[in-house]
Amino acid sequence: MDMIKLKINGIEVTVPKGSTILEAAKVAGIRIPTLCWLKDLNEIGACRVCVVEVKGARNIVAACVYPANDGMEVLTNTPLVRQSRKDTLELMLSEHRKDCLSCSRSLNCELQALSHEYGVSEYAYPPGESENTPFVDATDYLVRDNSKCILCRRCVAVCRNNQHVGVIGAANRGFEVQIRTAFDVPLSETPCVCCGQCIVVCPTGALIDRDDTNKVWRALADEKKHVVVATAPSVRAQLGESFGMPVGTNVEGKMAAALRRMGFDKVFDVDTAADITVMEEATEFLHRFTEGGVLPLITSCSPGWVKFCEHYYPDMLAHLSSCKSPQGMYGALMKTYYAEKEGIDPKDIFVVSVMPCVAKKFEIKRDDMSAAGYPDVDVVVSTREIAQMIKQSGIIFEELPDEKFDPAFGVATGAGHIFGTTGGVMEAALRTAAETITKQPLTKLEFECVRGIDSDIKLAEYELDGNKIRVAVTSGIANAKKLLDMVKNKEIDVHFIEVMGCSGGCVNGGGAPVQPGFVRSFTDLRTERAKVLYSIDDNSEYRKSHDNPVVKEIYETYLKHPGSDKAHHLLHTTYVPRKVYK
Repeated sequence: MDMIKLKINGIEVTVPKGSTILEAAKVAGIRIPTLCWLKDLNEIGACRVCVVEVKGARNIVAACVYPANDGMEVLTNTPLVRQSRKDTLELMLSEHRKDCLSCSRSLNCELQALSHEYGVSEYAYPPGESENTPFVDATDYLVRDNSKCILCRRCVAVCRNNQHVGVIGAANRGFEVQIRTAFDVPLSETPCVCCGQCIVVCPTGALIDRDDTNKVWRALADEKKHVVVATAPSVRAQLGESFGMPVGTNVEGKMAAALRRMGFDKVFDVDTAADITVMEEATEFLHRFTEGGVLPLITSCSPGWVKFCEHYYPDMLAHLSSCKSPQGMYGALMKTYYAEKEGIDPKDIFVVSVMPCVAKKFEIKRDDMSAAGYPDVDVVVSTREIAQMIKQSGIIFEELPDEKFDPAFGVATGAGHIFGTTGGVMEAALRTAAETITKQPLTKLEFECVRGIDSDIKLAEYELDGNKIRVAVTSGIANAKKLLDMVKNKEIDVHFIEVMGCSGGCVNGGGAPVQPGFVRSFTDLRTERAKVLYSIDDNSEYRKSHDNPVVKEIYETYLKHPGSDKAHHLLHTTYVPRKVYK
């Protein structure tokens, strides 16, 4: 690799040729502020907050897109640079609705943080029209408020490039520019896949969750309700970030302790339901593989991916697994199996799930999500929302002891835990499918070929008892489209496909804690969070879903066997073709 040398504020650094000034400054230990830039996603130099001086250049330049050159001398903190950044921030604030005290992004807003750093005056310029005319577009899963938008276009880039759908973009010109849907139709009427990736890249409060926390507070205050909560695999790898802990901290024990102190009657683990999902999905795959069913079978755990398939590939819905997601199975079993076991009327059970995914808010309102005649899950809150609720409860999260989940639905295998990362569903299913086919214990449980994010699409072939099983794994909707096109065009021949709607899987879901753009650009959140789940798997007492004693008990006493009529009634679902977009 060709290297170059340059000076940043007098510090000599060596960086690969092709680096930008911003990347070179990072090597020198200097953070150049940005509001629009995200590495490899949104490199457009639009916000002009990252300007620096380059000796010999006529004007200040945008460090995020300006190439570093050999022998270059860069100054990042001169009076001219600082004043330019301050002026830019004050102009942004003149068009920004400033309800910072009540904004959900307060203290975690990149615009707010930079305004404090540069000592700006929010009244330096007269307020513009957008500050006084908020435009709000609300759905079941997010709220979009253009009066807080700074036109950074991060949301546009992630929606178009990572998620393919591109349902939002810049409309109008000059002072009239806004980020909108085509023809200003409501977001709920577009083929938006509800993934929430626009939320986690937004630097302000222009895009936020639909706040469902009050529904949970009301249920907790209702003495007639038996309120249960369960957390998805990825939440334990994310939640600590909301309390200042390093990325990649496992807070499973503290999370269970916090939820118990908030007043939930039972604190459960969705990972138990993930193990049941493995049992059902592996059984479905083996049935199709041996009986000549529709192949490839494609996983259905990601509601954003499922909705994309319904919009864009309705002709391939028969390939989707009929299994509900772990969230759906958890809710269904709470109001059937658990209700019967505890002698509680299902109408009196209030089921809460904590998810790294705002599409789960959409999922619970789909058809077939009421196995007992009541909604399987009553409320979904994101990792961000549960963090806020913990703070509102006055709980000192970082000082909590580690506690365990409640036993009725609190035992999970390593296979259930790795559901939260790309390749995890496939690996978990293969562990069970392999031992079912060979009737022999695996000597090695790790299916490493389907792990990681080093390639957009992973292909692997395994020989099990003379049967060759070809699999594919991908994450991110844009990659899912590539993979489906390869299948339709007969470029690949596979039997089993895992698709996750967000790049890297649920560990990078749209409901995760929001990290500043600088952190997102230089820290691989997907890999660091995934390490938590693989570490739990490595150290689990049980590592295969079919070994889970709770799962065994549920099948022996209630469901009879995977794929039974009762299991199909409670744990499986259907799909609907939606308006086709090409």
